[in-house]
Amino acid sequence: MNTSIQSQSPMAVSRPSLPPGDARWLTSLGTYISRYSLVLILFWIGIQKFTVAEAEGIKPLIMHSPLMFWMYSFLSVRAASSVIGVVEISVALLMALRPISPKASFFGSLGAIITFLTTVSFLFTTPGVLDHSHAVPLLGDLGGFLIKDLALLGCAVWTAAEARGSFSLS
Repeated sequence: MNTSIQSQSPMAVSRPSLPPGDARWLTSLGTYISRYSLVLILFWIGIQKFTVAEAEGIKPLIMHSPLMFWMYSFLSVRAASSVIGVVEISVALLMALRPISPKASFFGSLGAIITFLTTVSFLFTTPGVLDHSHAVPLLGDLGGFLIKDLALLGCAVWTAAEARGSFSLS
């Protein structure tokens, strides 16, 4: 077994035991903060999907998305938003299981990757993302809201890699 995999036990990730400032301690702390920040963000955003305001707020994103527009062909705006909320909450809960089940956390991180790839795609599919009133197109209000998902995507990839490194497929 790879020694870097052996050293990444669930407890090492949940509680850094090296001296503060050590590169491995900072990596462990950064992974912990990345994972549980994503858990909080996805959980909170998922809960909001059950509100009327959020369902209406994401309507333009969904309507213009080649990946998601089909949801409105058989679900109401509220129902589609609720389905998305269930997915986001489920992904958050799976990621949070890292100390108990690295494999479940890995699959949660994969779900987060898919979630953030989808939301990043809105940057290219939703009207109003770019403000063309300047010499160079700038992010409009909606683009400014969506651009953060690039960083969240990176965190999801990082947490997937960390969780995957701690269990064997055999």
